[in-house]
Amino acid sequence: MTTKNSTGLLSTSDGTSLADAAFTRQWLEKIGFSLIQWPWLLRSLWGGSRAEKERLLDRIGLPRDALPNLGSWKADTFLLHRIVDEIEARRPAVVVELGSGATSLVIAAALRHHGGGRLHSYDQHRPFVSAMGEWLAEHGLDASFRHAPLRNRSPAWPGVWYDLDDVPDAIDLLIVDGPPWTIHPLVRGAAETLFPRLASGGAVLLDDAARPGERVVARRWKRRWRNIAFQFERGGSKGLLIGRRA
Repeated sequence: MTTKNSTGLLSTSDGTSLADAAFTRQWLEKIGFSLIQWPWLLRSLWGGSRAEKERLLDRIGLPRDALPNLGSWKADTFLLHRIVDEIEARRPAVVVELGSGATSLVIAAALRHHGGGRLHSYDQHRPFVSAMGEWLAEHGLDASFRHAPLRNRSPAWPGVWYDLDDVPDAIDLLIVDGPPWTIHPLVRGAAETLFPRLASGGAVLLDDAARPGERVVARRWKRRWRNIAFQFERGGSKGLLIGRRA
């Protein structure tokens, strides 16, 4: 199901991954976080105003019906505008995205609108990956979509992480919008395994940064990665963490 359609209340992963993640301590942690972060989860259902969505699509030369649905766990207009801001200002040659969706369409269109660049997008849902390529093709866009099952483990972070294949050696812009928090509220912290690939002046964007789990991730990243300057932005319904490599 592409992001052109509405999604259910909770994001899901492939079944084998969730079964693999079901250790007692991690399930207790997920329950604990869900009890305190439900206000942020409810706000995630809001994708932004129609006017902001239309302004976004006008910025990148897409028809106004290109994004029929936002919210319901998808990217909101604040995140999408900030992604376009980064592409417009920095003209990245290589963009890597964890978690395909509305962001993929916007990134590919923004790259085309601002001189080129290539999107490499990874998602755990194999049918979704195929559907994303077809969706972009409807708008004359292209990107590298890859199936990345959730079956790896990081010694530093709970949950299961993407099995990433053929990640570019140098990344100008890294966008972290997956895996879903239902794997574990801290699972996105493992995205730091890609930080050594950030080019000089490169940036990382972490979506849902206002949630309690992502706030813990942000604090640990700030301690571990002194060569990356992190800044939290409160705009939108979910918050955004931006890190820039010196």
